[in-house]
Amino acid sequence: MRRYTRRILIGGLAALALAGCASEQPSRRPPPQRPPVVIRGIPLRAPAYVAMASSIDLYAIKGSQLALTRARDARPRDFARTEIGAHQGLGSQLSFAGRRLNLLPSAELLPEHRRMLETLTSTSDFDATYRRQQIQVHEAALKLHSDFAARGESPTLRPVAANAVPVIRAHLQQLRGM
Repeated sequence: MRRYTRRILIGGLAALALAGCASEQPSRRPPPQRPPVVIRGIPLRAPAYVAMASSIDLYAIKGSQLALTRARDARPRDFARTEIGAHQGLGSQLSFAGRRLNLLPSAELLPEHRRMLETLTSTSDFDATYRRQQIQVHEAALKLHSDFAARGESPTLRPVAANAVPVIRAHLQQLRGM
């Protein structure tokens, strides 16, 4: 009987030891850190992303509204019509997602985009200046949205950035074909 009790006791202790192992939480490693999105040497956080993306959209819309009246060639005017609708849509997506984070897009252009618009307004060769500036701003937008979609800190804004990438790529392709 004593042996039987000893076996039960040893078996019980072994079962308790195993149960203790099974109830332990698996070690949780923190998710790997994404390298921050960096623009001009500055890490780009969600508020800066919203400000830059909204300024790009606003510049694209305002520049394209000018193109509707000032462009001599039909190709920039046709592109401008597409551009206005697409960037209004991107701006709406950004605004909707930004509100969830209490980050409202600005209705003001950043200084660099304001200068570009002033140059566009006063140029004598509108079509060439419009095309050149649109390529420049779309290249910057593609980098901004691609980088933020891949490594942005906000899971709410990353899909917005990802949705913007194919639109910006298509615009760049159109601009380069003009």
